[in-house]
Amino acid sequence: MPELPEVEALAEYLRQRAVGRRVDRLEVAAISALKTYDPAPTAAAGQVVTDARRHGKFLDVVLGDDLHVVVHLARAGWLHYREAFPSSAPLRPGKGPVALRVRLDDGSGFDLTEAGTQKSLAVYLVTDPAAVPGVARLGPDALAVDPATFADRIRSRKGQVKGVLTDQTVLAGVGNAYSDEILHAARLSPFALTNRLTDEQLATLHAATRDVLGDAVARSVGQRAAELKGEKRSGLKVHARTGLPCPVCGDTVREVSFADSSLQYCPTCQTGGKPLADRRLSRLVR
Repeated sequence: MPELPEVEALAEYLRQRAVGRRVDRLEVAAISALKTYDPAPTAAAGQVVTDARRHGKFLDVVLGDDLHVVVHLARAGWLHYREAFPSSAPLRPGKGPVALRVRLDDGSGFDLTEAGTQKSLAVYLVTDPAAVPGVARLGPDALAVDPATFADRIRSRKGQVKGVLTDQTVLAGVGNAYSDEILHAARLSPFALTNRLTDEQLATLHAATRDVLGDAVARSVGQRAAELKGEKRSGLKVHARTGLPCPVCGDTVREVSFADSSLQYCPTCQTGGKPLADRRLSRLVR
């Protein structure tokens, strides 16, 4: 799933490539992906791309003065920029992975695609990003929040720190992958309870959040959209590295699996050498 660094990089790429171009037309191939009906997609035609922004993990492409194409890429969505499309023929609904296409006046543009059968990509055409429910519920941005506010937000929700850190109403922008990386950098168990974290642990967690996300943004911004997934994988130390040695201590990275997701961690760095129980309802090692 694209998280804060990748969405920031996509926004910067669009600022460099698409801003100043006029929309020729916006084509919807997957009706289920478009979550709004007013304004209609035809309202985008003729509008100039004036900016590209990020709200947490939402991408916001600004058209003219007050029209926004707000996108949540979900787990399997992505943005593909095309210097030229193979055909000028309109998209055929329900054919292929392309959910929505934006054609620009110089022949370039971008596709929003989604792989797999679970369709969660969401596109909103609105006059105010706050009209998107997910944007309206966002907490403060995880990369911009100050240490005191960060600590207050984490403590505001009692639970396992992994889940609280990825709750977008608490802090915006952190997902499954970077939460694993942040907790590894902070040397915290993903199952540590937020109401038991000390002031020192919260300060360390804030610094780790800033450093991990900041480094990922620095590595991602300037990359072409097609290169961002590979760039993300290359910088990971524990996430998606089950069975490989931890680059910090050399211990074997372990995994806890859930129904539709998993987390990775280093026992030596994060849990005092003890493996976490790999069952959702088992007694958790903290």
